[in-house]
Amino acid sequence: MKHKVVVITGGTSGIGLALAQEFGLKGSKIFITGRDQTGLDKAMAELRDKGILVYGLQADVSQEDDNKRMAEEVIKRYGTIDVLINNAGISMRALFEDVDLEVVKKVMDINFYGVLYATKYCLPEIVKNKGSIVGISSIAGYCGLPGRTGYSASKFALNGFLEVLRTEYLKRDVHVLTACPGFTSSNIRKRSLTKNGKAQGESPREEGKMMTAEECARHIYKATVKRKRNIVLTTEGKIAVFLSKWLPSLSDKIVYEAMARETDAPIK
Repeated sequence: MKHKVVVITGGTSGIGLALAQEFGLKGSKIFITGRDQTGLDKAMAELRDKGILVYGLQADVSQEDDNKRMAEEVIKRYGTIDVLINNAGISMRALFEDVDLEVVKKVMDINFYGVLYATKYCLPEIVKNKGSIVGISSIAGYCGLPGRTGYSASKFALNGFLEVLRTEYLKRDVHVLTACPGFTSSNIRKRSLTKNGKAQGESPREEGKMMTAEECARHIYKATVKRKRNIVLTTEGKIAVFLSKWLPSLSDKIVYEAMARETDAPIK
């Protein structure tokens, strides 16, 4: 990845920032986006302090024009694009019968349409360079998580999109990686939307017992270098995906019980 131009959406914190650091320390030229300018400036300063070449743009992945502007800015700064990591994402936590449908729409706009927009405008350069498109998916894209209606739906849609893209560009040597981190310590659960669209504020899970964002980034970096098709991280994640495929009825029960144990779980 040395000298490769790597674009990371949602690169100001969590897994996105860890990916920027991992690729950057390996010699990649980094470009990150984030919705908050203060957070973006802080992230770029942190990366530059480590000797990483990085530029950034305040952008909302759910807005098509912002993604077009992002691709144009990357080409302006670096001249090309080799790798796109679709990392920006948001979660939600509420039963379907209780949730405001605008919350589901917002999650889909960011997690699914945001990937479509970013990929659409970065794709010509990636095809030219026989580069990589990485989608940060989730266990929730393989088995439906109760209380995560919009999140699971967006990740199932993302997995389908990446599979189509991989097949369409099979003969043109474009690498497409679907990366499912499993439960990883990050800000996503604190920012998770409740039934009325407000941020949850506190994580319902024990963040300290999860895989770190830095460890997750190392796995994704290696998978990108090796041009792998899929990776599922954490033992819990691997078991969940296996059961959902081969023992779906048992998987439903285990997933239900696991999610019901969360703090203030919407299911009991």
